[in-house]
Amino acid sequence: MSLSSYLSPTRLLEGYLRRCLTAAGLTSQTLSIDSETTIHFWGPSSLDPSIDDKPVMLLLHGFGPSAMWQWRRQIQAFSPSAFRVYCPDLVFFGDSTTSSTNRSEVFQAECMAKLMEKLGIEKKFNVVGTSYGGFVAYHMAKMWPEKVEKVVIASSGINMRKCDSESLLQRSNCECIEKVMLPSTASELRTLMGLASSWRMLRMFPDALWNDFISNLYQKNRKEKIELLKGVTLGRDERLNIDPLSQEVLIVWGDKDQIFPVKMAYELKEILGDKTELEIIEDTSHIPQIECAQEFNKIILRFLKGSQ
Repeated sequence: MSLSSYLSPTRLLEGYLRRCLTAAGLTSQTLSIDSETTIHFWGPSSLDPSIDDKPVMLLLHGFGPSAMWQWRRQIQAFSPSAFRVYCPDLVFFGDSTTSSTNRSEVFQAECMAKLMEKLGIEKKFNVVGTSYGGFVAYHMAKMWPEKVEKVVIASSGINMRKCDSESLLQRSNCECIEKVMLPSTASELRTLMGLASSWRMLRMFPDALWNDFISNLYQKNRKEKIELLKGVTLGRDERLNIDPLSQEVLIVWGDKDQIFPVKMAYELKEILGDKTELEIIEDTSHIPQIECAQEFNKIILRFLKGSQ
């Protein structure tokens, strides 16, 4: 008998995460941003006047589980005392969906910009994106410099080339990217977590627990998520197609990252321009916001404080 058919640890943990976000002053909300697309997000209540004078932070998650799984420690640290935090699920993650056939990260950026507009965010806002969410954050900053104030790009190889994707497949011993980023077996998920995290204890998890994670976190919208992976515009060939940003940018990276090796962080700093800072967190892999949340939060807060 599978864990999910009797008592799912994933479901229990999801309940805990929801309580954490609620305790931090956020509520689960859904908003139609146009006739095709509906976005689910965690955000402050529109009835709370105390948030109006706080700087705005938009958190964009990476490929994998929905936003609350990836940003819980940041929401608890920054909301509501320091920032007015919005934490959406990107399209086809969580309960965000669209009838559009567009699958690029540029489309995700357009959806996030529409969400902020629908929410009535008139002042500039800060964008923090990790991994795939960093791709989205980059495009938001590039397309709407008048709206995006500061940018944090964490563990996000927006400067990847086709050879970087091929190297990742070699490290994971997989024949296609969806096998890496959308695991369907316990073995595949164990491989992904071995690449993404430096926590050795994860290797001890039994197959039943990995399968429970897959059933609850990786099966929904699987076809559309494969299309999202194939729809990424960055890294399709050996030519870089990114430009410097006009905003102040902070790059945060784990020195043990095996999804996007740390050498990419140093190159990205040179590409994005003179207003770019780089912070490397030691003994950390692809998810520093989870593995080293306290240090990650301290770095982010120091960088963004200038906008307060």
